[in-house]
Amino acid sequence: MDTNENKEYGFDNEAVRPADDEVSHEVNESAAAEVVEEVVPEEVEEAPAGDSPEKRIAELEEEVKKEKKEYLFLMAEFDNFRKRTLREKSEIIRNGAEGVLKGILPIVDDFERAIKASETSDDVTALKEGMQLIYNKLRKYLEINGVKEIDPEDKEFDTERHEAISAIPAPDPSLKGKIIDTVEKGYMLNDKVLRHAKVVVAQ
Repeated sequence: MDTNENKEYGFDNEAVRPADDEVSHEVNESAAAEVVEEVVPEEVEEAPAGDSPEKRIAELEEEVKKEKKEYLFLMAEFDNFRKRTLREKSEIIRNGAEGVLKGILPIVDDFERAIKASETSDDVTALKEGMQLIYNKLRKYLEINGVKEIDPEDKEFDTERHEAISAIPAPDPSLKGKIIDTVEKGYMLNDKVLRHAKVVVAQ
């Protein structure tokens, strides 16, 4: 606003405007306060008055002893855990087949009853049917436990699943390298070969 206009409306510039020294003083104090606030942290942890170096060393030594004791305790606990784990693993390996073998015992009982019945019975047909039932029961039990037969009708020779025990001249050129006969069946346990199938291969 122009000086003349101020006078026209009754304002005195000198009365309204503060002195330059006062403005400068207020700004400097405000800026200084902000700088101090940024530089000096709110809380400063000071060392307790009167603590001697010897006392501080003793405190540190006590802390080291405490941490060493805790470390030794943890090492002992870990060693006990390792020994216990090895013992449990050994027991699992030694008794891992317990459940499977226990399931076979009823089938063994069936075989014993069939053998005993064959001593007093002349009914061959009934004996054959009984043996077939026991065989089917055993096959089903093996399948439940993940044991499956390698397909004997598969004529493609695979060294991962088959073992060639003999080779004969191929009766037909198209059969060269194919399986001609299965001498002994092979079995898989889940996705692993439990026993290779023994086969005769044409060459």
